[in-house]
Amino acid sequence: MPSYDYSFCPFVYEYPLTQAISSWKFHEGLDWTAALAQAWLLEWGETPPSRPQALLPVPLHPARLRERGYNQAALLARHWGRAYGIPVRDYLRRRRNTPHQVGASRDQRRENLYSAFALARKLPAHVAVVDDVLTTGSTAEEIARVLKVHGVERVDLWFLARAL
Repeated sequence: MPSYDYSFCPFVYEYPLTQAISSWKFHEGLDWTAALAQAWLLEWGETPPSRPQALLPVPLHPARLRERGYNQAALLARHWGRAYGIPVRDYLRRRRNTPHQVGASRDQRRENLYSAFALARKLPAHVAVVDDVLTTGSTAEEIARVLKVHGVERVDLWFLARAL
């Protein structure tokens, strides 16, 4: 049974979306931000079916953030937060610089992520975790577990796409 309560991932992570997200994340394709965020909003509509009290972007480790220059999850969260009037809170911290997860098995991902996240501040009872791609669910599961341990009652996942 997953630790999160609800997920919304309207797209399948396949061509041509794989190329758009790859360009956006790894090749400084910031021009993709608005288009990807807007496509997600069009799938959901004017009002989300669940209304969290805060959006929490999946954090990058500070070293990875310096390397990339931006956190794609935070960019999505800001767009979606503005559209729905939901505050974005950067209260999640990545405690360890975990290896890239691309190509890692579910078990490797779970092991890489164990105890990788911490909270900087207390959160409201209902939050949504925001990221670009839900692959095995290991990152989402570990974050949801940490949030529930710290008193969050409901954890939703808002992702662009789901890998099959």
